[in-house]
Order: sequence, then structure tokens, then C-alpha cells
Amino acid sequence: MDHNVIEHRTTNCCVVGGGPAGLMLGLLLARQGIKVTVLESQIDFDRDFRGDTIHPAILEALDQIGLAERVLEIPHGRMEMAQLCSEGLLTNLADFRRLKTRFPFVAVLPQVEFLNCIAGEASRYSGFELVMGARVEELIQESGSSHGVLYRDRQHELHEVRAILTVGADGRFSKVRSLCGAELQSTSPPMDVLWFRVPRRPDDPHDQLRFHVGGGHLVVLLERDREWQVGYVLLKGQFGATKAAGLDAFRRDLSRHVSWLADRVHVLKSWKQIVVLSVQSSFVKRWHQPGLLLIGDAAHVMSPIGGVGINVAIQDAISAANLLTEALRQESIGLDQLETVQLQREGAVHSIQDFQTMVQNHIIKNALNNAQPFRLPLLLRILLKLPVLRNLPARIIAFGIRPSRISEHLILDYCNSRSFSVQ
Repeated sequence: MDHNVIEHRTTNCCVVGGGPAGLMLGLLLARQGIKVTVLESQIDFDRDFRGDTIHPAILEALDQIGLAERVLEIPHGRMEMAQLCSEGLLTNLADFRRLKTRFPFVAVLPQVEFLNCIAGEASRYSGFELVMGARVEELIQESGSSHGVLYRDRQHELHEVRAILTVGADGRFSKVRSLCGAELQSTSPPMDVLWFRVPRRPDDPHDQLRFHVGGGHLVVLLERDREWQVGYVLLKGQFGATKAAGLDAFRRDLSRHVSWLADRVHVLKSWKQIVVLSVQSSFVKRWHQPGLLLIGDAAHVMSPIGGVGINVAIQDAISAANLLTEALRQESIGLDQLETVQLQREGAVHSIQDFQTMVQNHIIKNALNNAQPFRLPLLLRILLKLPVLRNLPARIIAFGIRPSRISEHLILDYCNSRSFSVQ
């Protein structure tokens, strides 16, 4: 181990990754008087084409701690339904307006603003610390247990953070997962997605997620405040040929399949404006080791289908806070307590991944087959016509399976009831 450490610090919980899961966990712990340090490798939260959807389950959780209205003050779009457009016909796939919730919509807002809001709220608590530009290099391992991390700051100087619990919440390319030797078990979904943005017009479709299918193509339109976030779906491995055909051909193809975008595709002037997302769906068999826990994409990489990745990750964080706060307060975390977090969450995660795999294999793969006309599977067509079952797709997207809610004992702001603990 490198001994040129310029700073040593201690905390109850060291969270690696300042994304939605890491910051939500940090906030919930800090509200309970738990010392928590969040380490984020980037110098700010402003990365493009991150997930921007906040689903009803998370809005309800934020509402439990008085933050939902503040989050919804951020300029955002409201996705009230998801529709499929094929051969000029519209089919409602999911209508969130029919759900029994205070928030019958999916909020679409820039993740950078959401993270700044959560981080700003967490920073009110004296036990919370957020370190930006902190690149984790090593786990501190002693007697077969993790006791924190070593990280380098923006000046490449080495720091040590010792912690009772280290949480890897650092995304699909998790450094913590790699350092602890946990292996992803992956599937290979049959697609890649090209993500880019084009302007919205006032007379464009409103409050909708649109899937345009035809001729072996699938184009997804996600409404943002003043833009459309567009997902152009390809069979895995086709991007090279698409790029070789040239940007003019790509713009013409997009205009042909979504004709009302034809007057704005000219904004795509370079392939640098287009991000290639290689779709993954994978999981770690064991999320925990002595002194260490993985959550969110570090534990299970979600497909973008349904835009549920953020929401699944935040629900992991809520479960971890519910189950581990008292143990952290007592400064003693056992392996059985970490295992309980995984047991509470992994069934729901696998169910959602199974749902995504079914959509990919039986809907998206067929949509990308230009050898035959596209039709929704018969079972789904029947389901969408039955009043008793037609809300099921919307409910799965909105809430997932067995959604996590903040426990009653965590809703009370422990620190505000002891005002000296709030900055």
C-alpha cells in the first residue's frame, strides 16, 4: 500500500459514487446523524445522456421526506403515457394517469439538476461530506474485511478514508466492484442505442414517450423541457455500418421514420453529437463482503428499457438506509445485515430484468426485423384491452416490483430534532 497519504479521515459510511443511489443513501444517513462521506470521481455532475427520468415510486419516497415539491420546481417534462406508433396507428402501452398515486406521471428532468438538489439538501447536515474529483484507487483491507478506501484528488495526492461500511454506488463500470473481485454475470441483449437530441416545437406531441416502429427500425422519443431525447435502436454490432453510410443517410433515415422531425434533423452536424449506448443487463451474484456493499448499477446493470435504472438504484439506497442506519449508529455492521439488503432487493431487481429481457426478445427484436411487418405479441395486445390488466405495464414502469419505501423511523429528521446537527 502507498504510504504517501497526505490526509487521514474517518467516517461511519464511505459511499463511492455520487450518482442518484449514492447521494440518496448519503442524504438518508445524514438525516439520521450518521457520518457519511460520498466520493465522486468527476469534478461536477454535468455528464450528458445520463438517465433523466424520475418515476412515481421515487417521487413518493421524496415526498416522504419533504423533497418532492422542491425537485418538481426544477423545469421538467411530464410523461403521462407511453405510445407505440406503427404504420400510422397509435397504441397506448402505458397510461400513468390511471395509477393511484399523487404523482401519476414520470418526471423528465436533467439529472445534473436532480443531483445538485439532493446534494444541496444533504450538505445541510454536518455529518455529510461530498468530495468531488476523488478517484478511488484501493480498498483498505484488513483481516479479511474492508475498512474504507484510498483515493487521489484532483492534484493526484493520496487520501485515506476509514469507514465502518464502504458502499460501492459507482455505476456500471464500478471501480469498487472491480477492486473487491465481484464478477458480473451478463446477458447480451440484441441491441445498441444511439442517443442524441433535437429541438422540440410547441405543436409537437406533449407529455408522451413515443416509440416509432417500421421497416426494421425503432426510434424512441423522450420529451425533455425544450428538446427531444432520441434513441435510435440498432441490432447489436450495426453501428459501424450505419456510421460508414454517412451522417446524411442517417438524417434521411430518421426523417423517413419520424416525418415530423424532418425540419430539425439538420442540427445533427457531427457524429460527436451522438452517443452509442451498448445495452447491458447483468448482475453480481453476491452484493456484499465483510465491511462492503454494492448497490445500483455496481450490483446490477439495468437495460434502458422503461428508463428504470435510476429508480431501481434509489430503491436499493432506500433499503440500505432502512436496514443499516441503526447498525451504523452503533458502529457495528455484520455480514448478515448486509446480506439482508441483498435479500430484500434482488428478487425485485431480477423480476424487472426478466421483464426487460422479455420486451427486448419479443418486441424490440421483432421491431428490428425488416423481413416481416411488426405486430405486438398477441398476449400483450390482449392484456392492453382488459381493464383489469391494462395498467400492469404502467405500474411496473412506475413502481417496479415490491418498491422500497422509506421506513417510518427514518422519516423523522433525527438531526432537525437536534438542531445543533444541522448546518
